[in-house]
Amino acid sequence: MNERYSRQILFPPIGSAGQSKLGSSSVCIVGMGALGTVLANHMVRAGVGFVRIVDRDYVEASNLQRQLLYDENDVEQGLPKAVAAQNKLGRINSEVEIEALVMDVTPSTIEGLLDNVDLVLDGTDNFQTRYLLNDACFRQGIPFIYGGAVSARGMCAVLVPGATPCFRCLVPAAEADGQTCDMIGVISPIVDIIASFQAVEALKLLVGAEEARRDSLLSVDLWGNRLYEMKLGAPRKDCPCCQLKQYPALQARGDEAVALCGRETVQFASKGPMKLADWEHRLSPVAASLTLNPYLLRVELPDGERLVLFPDGRVLVQGTDDLTRAKIIYDRYIGS
Repeated sequence: MNERYSRQILFPPIGSAGQSKLGSSSVCIVGMGALGTVLANHMVRAGVGFVRIVDRDYVEASNLQRQLLYDENDVEQGLPKAVAAQNKLGRINSEVEIEALVMDVTPSTIEGLLDNVDLVLDGTDNFQTRYLLNDACFRQGIPFIYGGAVSARGMCAVLVPGATPCFRCLVPAAEADGQTCDMIGVISPIVDIIASFQAVEALKLLVGAEEARRDSLLSVDLWGNRLYEMKLGAPRKDCPCCQLKQYPALQARGDEAVALCGRETVQFASKGPMKLADWEHRLSPVAASLTLNPYLLRVELPDGERLVLFPDGRVLVQGTDDLTRAKIIYDRYIGS
């Protein structure tokens, strides 16, 4: 018996056979914020053989209240979340292969991202990315474990192509609620609970315990002391994803500029790789201050806004959520 996993192996539904299956399994976690850090922690400690973690952002002080893999040193270094998480997770379990990708998941970048993974875990904070993951998973026949948390409320569901409805059946695009933790806040315990429900469903699928899979949409209100379950039921006959096979999110074009809800940040899509050292030299004469590391360049501007440049060509304009103002700043310093 492997001492590291001995208590997990003693749990009869997993046992030695299940542990062996976990060791040969692979998962992709998209979003390494509050949900994603808990999910990654569980997957790595459980001994899942390959864990791909994907996130576009970097660690900030406001993350530390609920994003459990990060600390003040990560904030000071300005590390991308995927890199900071990989650093921590590698020290937790060196037996697991952890692939960290600092990237934005879009219709153009998702190609290949889900190849050779057994399931996808939702650690995102917006409906746009969830619909994209949902459509990609159902096109490729990969289970998608949805989770979301905001305020003191959370929801999760296990969505399996061919066996359950998809996320679009549960939440049609026209009904998507735009609330995020950046708008109305969130407390850490709801994040832990929802991500733990997601994680246990992942373990069930990975060890082949299909009969134990939850077949409902779970909704939890911690502050109000309420828990609800709604049977998943049959797919919507007019669902453009799991029934009509149109996969609309995969056909969409990514916008050049997108305001990240509630964050006073506008993201500009990649126009090609950036050499950060060259941009540091180019922007230093007009910057109030600059911070460069191998993963990003942060530029404090004289008027109070900030640019964050990534090697993949993405640029964040921080300090405004007005697209017109952000475009002016982007064009002024980066060029159209």
